[in-house]
Amino acid sequence: MAEPGRSLHPSARGRGRTERRTLRLLWLLLWVGTAFPVTQGAGPELHACKESEYHYEYTACDSTGSRWRVAVPHTPGLCTSLPDPVKGTECSFSCKAGEFLDMKEQSCKPCAEGRYSLGTGIRFDEWDELPHGFATISTNMEIEDSTTESTENCTLSKWVPLGDYISSNTDECTATLMYAVNLKQSGTVNFEYYYPDSSIIFEFFVQNDQCQPSADDSRWMKTTEKGWEFHSVELNRGNNVLYWRTTAFSVWSKVSKPVLVRNIAITDKGSSSCRERPACTDKDYFYTHTACDANGETQLMYKWAQPKICGEDLEGAVKLPASGVKTRCPPCNPGFFKTNSSTCEPCPYGSYSNGSDCSHCPAGTEPAVGFEYKWWNTLPTNMETTVLSGINFEYKGMTGWEVAGDHIYTAVGASDNDFMILTLVVPGFRPPQSVMADTENKEVARITFVFETICSVNCELYFMVGVNSRTNTPVETWKGSKGKQSYTYIIEENATMSFTWAFQRTTFHEIGRKYTNDVAKIYSINVTNVMDGVASYCRPCALEASEMGSSCTSCPAGYYIDRDSGTCHSCPPDTILKAHQPYGIQACTPCGPGTKSNKIHSLCYNDCTFSVSTPTRTFEYNFLPLANPVSLAGGPSFTSKGLKYFHHFTLSLCGNQGKKMSVCTDNVTDLRIPEGESGFSKSITAYICQAVIIPPEVTGYKAGVSSQPVSLADRLIGVTTDMTLDGITSPAELFHPESLGIPDVIFFYRSNDVTQSCSSGRSTTIRVRCSPLKSVPGSLSLPSTCSDGTCDGCNFHFLWESVAACPLCSAADYHTIVSSCVAGIQKTTYVWREPKLCMGGISLPEQRVTICKTIDFWLKVGISAGTCTAILLTVLTCYFWKKNQKLEYKYSKLVMNATLKDCDLPAADSCAIMEGEDVEDDLIFTSKKSLFGKIKSFTSKRTPDGFDSVPLKTSSGGPDMDL
Repeated sequence: MAEPGRSLHPSARGRGRTERRTLRLLWLLLWVGTAFPVTQGAGPELHACKESEYHYEYTACDSTGSRWRVAVPHTPGLCTSLPDPVKGTECSFSCKAGEFLDMKEQSCKPCAEGRYSLGTGIRFDEWDELPHGFATISTNMEIEDSTTESTENCTLSKWVPLGDYISSNTDECTATLMYAVNLKQSGTVNFEYYYPDSSIIFEFFVQNDQCQPSADDSRWMKTTEKGWEFHSVELNRGNNVLYWRTTAFSVWSKVSKPVLVRNIAITDKGSSSCRERPACTDKDYFYTHTACDANGETQLMYKWAQPKICGEDLEGAVKLPASGVKTRCPPCNPGFFKTNSSTCEPCPYGSYSNGSDCSHCPAGTEPAVGFEYKWWNTLPTNMETTVLSGINFEYKGMTGWEVAGDHIYTAVGASDNDFMILTLVVPGFRPPQSVMADTENKEVARITFVFETICSVNCELYFMVGVNSRTNTPVETWKGSKGKQSYTYIIEENATMSFTWAFQRTTFHEIGRKYTNDVAKIYSINVTNVMDGVASYCRPCALEASEMGSSCTSCPAGYYIDRDSGTCHSCPPDTILKAHQPYGIQACTPCGPGTKSNKIHSLCYNDCTFSVSTPTRTFEYNFLPLANPVSLAGGPSFTSKGLKYFHHFTLSLCGNQGKKMSVCTDNVTDLRIPEGESGFSKSITAYICQAVIIPPEVTGYKAGVSSQPVSLADRLIGVTTDMTLDGITSPAELFHPESLGIPDVIFFYRSNDVTQSCSSGRSTTIRVRCSPLKSVPGSLSLPSTCSDGTCDGCNFHFLWESVAACPLCSAADYHTIVSSCVAGIQKTTYVWREPKLCMGGISLPEQRVTICKTIDFWLKVGISAGTCTAILLTVLTCYFWKKNQKLEYKYSKLVMNATLKDCDLPAADSCAIMEGEDVEDDLIFTSKKSLFGKIKSFTSKRTPDGFDSVPLKTSSGGPDMDL
């Protein structure tokens, strides 16, 4: 029970009644002090109050836990002689649900026939205005000299009621929503919140009478990945002040998403009143099926929804439809078989079924174990259903979902805002060996279900996942009516998993059942790779020879199964195997350019080497000095009120056998945690990731805030010098142009995250550029036109300049210098071309020294040789000239003899020069010629056949005769 003046009622609509009751109590105090003198002095005499003219209330509890029961008139001043105050029950006294407190006798009594009680509580579910008792204040979290100015800057930063919920601020001011309550006994505060944006720090805490925060409750709220989440905190007896506090960092170009809070409920198990039972309608019952009997038949049964708060005998009430209509049972679920008693039992391992009879898997195949539920005659043994109260979040021990043959649907709850819960528990998984060996691929199994929602108001269907009995985490939410559709969730941890479906017809608390026709239906649920599961089909497997014959075995990681022979074959080099237990070489997908596959063919990566050929030469690269992760912080940005923040990137380029090395964290919930104590921190591991950093001087905490980690690169597509690859483009104009003639090497990545704005996921390019003046690791830069690394929010671009990005040195990178010959020695030196545009590779050859002759020596040799040649030519000239003279003499004598008359030729003395003859006989020629004439006559006397032609004349001077 709550203190009078702040009594707890089933709905916020009762707060007006609370105010009126407080006014009446004040009137009572005034009446006690002044009524009697006035009535005694003048005016008519008042009659004694009847029981119908007053009611009882309790005073506030004193320090000993005691209180008094006092009578309060409905209308002060109309009657007198109220009952005297009496000692009330202990403050810890309360009634059970279904009972009410009779204030006259101060004892609990059951509700009369035809009435019911759902307990006491106050609930705030209407937020058209700030409810009475709530207060909201705002302050500036930055410590400034002028506190007045700081407060004025945050005047408008408050929690704002928006109809169905109340919304927090969205700037860097601190906004606090407060509510104080005095409890006569311990109770509970429950509320729903929507906290999607980690750029806002959200905390909820409670302070008790001693102004100390509750140590048992976590004040730092965790972000809601998808949909609304529930939060419940126990309250101590006495005064409790509830605080909802937010501080936002507007670090994106768009405004941060606010925190939303709704359905704040403070509950007490005691009952305050009973209500009239309404007439039963068709919304107060539901139908279900019985288990199959020996004849394979099931009965359709109708049941009243519990607790039953309607009356069957009232005017206009409907009757419960007749039950017992028999129909044929649906078949068993796949992997099960029907026994003689018409029950369904699982098939033994090594066999499969479609729901009728079990069959052994053929040779060369193995069962694909899992659970597939598509027929709903009875609830499977590993599933359970219940109802969670939408007011105090207590389980009611009711059935929330009912089977209906080909589907399972939500039954009727106690009220329309109850949560209808269905839970499936899976003890573990048995993934293929290839999955276990692949440390980068996190998929262990998957769950797929087909569902439908039919709603007339704001219904919600939640799908939640729990690991090893930990609290369920919502992973997806559907609001309103949704047509029949399928949803798949990837399971990434081999552990005991629980899958929960929760359906709430409306978030408003209204007495009665108005929307029971709003339902959620699940038609099928399929979970793969379940430990000790059953099989609906058999898949080809690899065969292993043994003494018992051939048996199935799992192929090693990176191997596919040949359908014809049943043997395992390794994927070709530089291909990856994407499917589990794939069949045929077509399952091996080639890696992109510049990449190769790891040993188990699960991913493609670059080993930090690259080669590219141009028309002039071939460039070889080694990026190993750039293999370690590096960080890049963009330029400072400022919010509208001047708070500074940075965009922080972490990049890992290549190597490490494809292991992702970049880590970005969300440490918002680590704030204010004492040194040495570990807190919750959300991390993302990728090739490239991004986070928002708010420096310590802004937050005022021991460290800066790192929030909103995002993966920008989960897999490497390829490495090339082309600007476009697989639909990703790295525009050259985003960065200053390359000027050294060395082509940029571009790494292309993709992210697995698909968002509403990035339907194909995010992509990232890293343009690696040779820069001889920048030592390892070099420098990273963002596009000048896109300071956040992206111009559209989906495609990110980076430029990495370093000497380590230059190609390996080759013979084309140096030239030869040959020195002059000095003292008979000549040196050959090798020098790098400037600027040096290479790194590593070959080394410069050693200097070469050779023996040589000087130029003076060769000059002397040349002069000597020339002199000798001149002398030789002179001697030869003289020799041949003398010899020519002798021949001319002979010819002259022949000419002289030829001139004899009458052709009488004298006897030749001799054809040769006889001994004693002298060459001086040449002087007998009667006619002499010049040297030029001799040469001319000599050349003209030659005939073409090589003989001389001499003209002969007769002695008589007759006609010439040629011989």
